[in-house]
Amino acid sequence: MIPRYTHPEMGAIWSDQRRYETWLQVETAAAEAMAAAGIVPAEAARDIRARGAFDIARIEAIEQTTQHDVIAFTTAVAENVGPSARWLHFGLTSSDVIDTAQALQMRDACDVVLKDLASLADAIRDRAVEHRRTPMIGRTHGVHAEPTTFGLKLALWFAEVQRDIDRVARARTTVSVGKLSGAVGTFAHLPPSIEADLCRRLKLEPAPVASQVIQRDRHAELLAALAITAASLEKFALEIRGLQKTEIGEVEEPFAKGQKGSSAMPHKRNPIGCEQIVGLARLVRANAHAAMENVALWHERDISHSSVERVILPDSFIVLDHMLRRFTRIVTGMVVHADRMRRNLDLQRGLVFSGTVLLELAKKGAPREQAYEWVQRNAMRSFAEERELKPLLLADADIRSVLGPDEIERAFDLDEQFKHVDDIFARVFQCEPVSS
Repeated sequence: MIPRYTHPEMGAIWSDQRRYETWLQVETAAAEAMAAAGIVPAEAARDIRARGAFDIARIEAIEQTTQHDVIAFTTAVAENVGPSARWLHFGLTSSDVIDTAQALQMRDACDVVLKDLASLADAIRDRAVEHRRTPMIGRTHGVHAEPTTFGLKLALWFAEVQRDIDRVARARTTVSVGKLSGAVGTFAHLPPSIEADLCRRLKLEPAPVASQVIQRDRHAELLAALAITAASLEKFALEIRGLQKTEIGEVEEPFAKGQKGSSAMPHKRNPIGCEQIVGLARLVRANAHAAMENVALWHERDISHSSVERVILPDSFIVLDHMLRRFTRIVTGMVVHADRMRRNLDLQRGLVFSGTVLLELAKKGAPREQAYEWVQRNAMRSFAEERELKPLLLADADIRSVLGPDEIERAFDLDEQFKHVDDIFARVFQCEPVSS
């Protein structure tokens, strides 16, 4: 069953209607290629083009008897074509049609995903520029580390989305291949030139060599690219969830007017969109694993992959399309609490600048181990006594013997911490550095 969140554009690609349309597209192009080579009558190819049609209910009725979907399809089409139908599916095996047509569906579905990714990248870039110098605390191991900016966090996401775009684009090329080489890939009934002409008409590349099927390492690469993209979204969504924790409260996903967070607790504003994205990423990953299992088939082909692909291909594309659309809306509408970010940054009373102080001492000639001991004893005192670190450092004779007040003050300067933010933005967004 197609999930209720399926977008019409992606859903149409994986509908029964589109599947049979692409089968007919392949059958028609094959007939025309053979007609051009003099293998079938030109009139037959014209009839197949003009009269080739199908009714899904009729196909399903025939399949009840044949128990073979391609035979049911060609029988239904032949009923409309008339006498020229004897040239329909001439010299082909079922996988010639199924695999080549499926390549068309996968290519179209990749185009939708790439469009989604471009929209997400635009949304992330806009918010990154907006918060280029919005200070916040960076966390490692979940613990306060050093200052960063929310814009830099988003720039990191943007760069990853660009890699996702590259991966999906490469996988699109990998799966955009067709074959017309027959039951075991030997071209026993049609020459390679017919396959080349067919693929040219469909804007596909011929598979250099095939068995009865196009090899499934191609499909596995595609599903892996989709799974990595889903993992990126999971990573981003998990970060928003973490920053939306009550104790942190730095970012919230959008909460619409009239929206309810809990049936029992009216105050709740839960990150349900991000949680859904995290959950759905697991599904896409699992499908990628199934695609890996499909690579190994018996000899020139069995059909153990076929039933799996009928699930994992539409499901992975439909789910990822939904994830991308939803996360784009989340990024566009997310609420950023810059005041809370600054409050959390200041929460540890300057302890997060300890590394900078250590480096300043080392630059002025203090032995690193000695300097580390000086800074750490003041940091531990600041933590234990809940006191500001900077006054403790200014009062420490050992530290003052090396650093003057201005040098200590500069170690706590956020502008100094962020002096290369513009350079990073220039690298990520391929633009001139923006002046502060």
